[in-house]
Amino acid sequence: MAKLFFDLHATHNPHRWYLPVEPAICVGPPGKLFMFGGIGMASAVAAMERTCERPLIWATAQYLSYARPGSIVDIDVWTPVEGKYNTQARVVSHVDDKEIITVNAALGERPSEFSQQWIQAPDAPPPEDCDPAEHWRSADDGLHSRIEVRVAKGRYGRERDGNPETDGRSLLWIRPREDFAIDATMLAIMADFVPSGVGNALGKNAGGNSLDNTLRIRRIVPTDWVLCEIRIMGVHGGFAHGQMYLYSRDGELMATASQSLIVRVRERAEDH
Repeated sequence: MAKLFFDLHATHNPHRWYLPVEPAICVGPPGKLFMFGGIGMASAVAAMERTCERPLIWATAQYLSYARPGSIVDIDVWTPVEGKYNTQARVVSHVDDKEIITVNAALGERPSEFSQQWIQAPDAPPPEDCDPAEHWRSADDGLHSRIEVRVAKGRYGRERDGNPETDGRSLLWIRPREDFAIDATMLAIMADFVPSGVGNALGKNAGGNSLDNTLRIRRIVPTDWVLCEIRIMGVHGGFAHGQMYLYSRDGELMATASQSLIVRVRERAEDH
């Protein structure tokens, strides 16, 4: 198994894992840090893949509460159906008796001669030709300091002028700053960048709190960068719905993701 972006631990029970919540996997303002939602999803995926010994097909997470630094997240894996080629699984991640995240998933792989994609990667300059986009918290010791982002299209971070993006789309090249493989867990972390597209779409210092995240794996290939195409489909009633397509540097569609989130508009970019 590849080295993980977070410190997942096994127990004597092969269906129970645990994750210490350190600032390095957290986001949020000083004094109010919380575990990044993508870490919650990714740790559940890692626990399921290791318990079932099968690769992820899809997973959907419902975010219920927050895990703060210093706490321990217990990750319980349930496998109600185990077939010849695939397993239906469920994870409940909790801190003591407080449920943080629930994840339902399927894992497995079937022998097949077919491998095709019909959705093509959008035209984008390579990451080397894109300016680095530093999140305003990148100087801290949290998660954003460990993720490198370069903008191929749209406005990420501070560059918002009040004018909505006409198509609600942004293109981000994303990679970990440390030497971690691009696998299903890393794609789950990247997929939780969908809320960053809300500020771009609205042209405001805006983001949101994710209610859910669904990740569907097509084919993971070796790549140093991932091109994340974020599409904010619409905003209404204080909620937004968005999608992401995750491509390798060579244009291979590796995964898709979708989220619904609570929209938060802030006075200052520094509040996002």
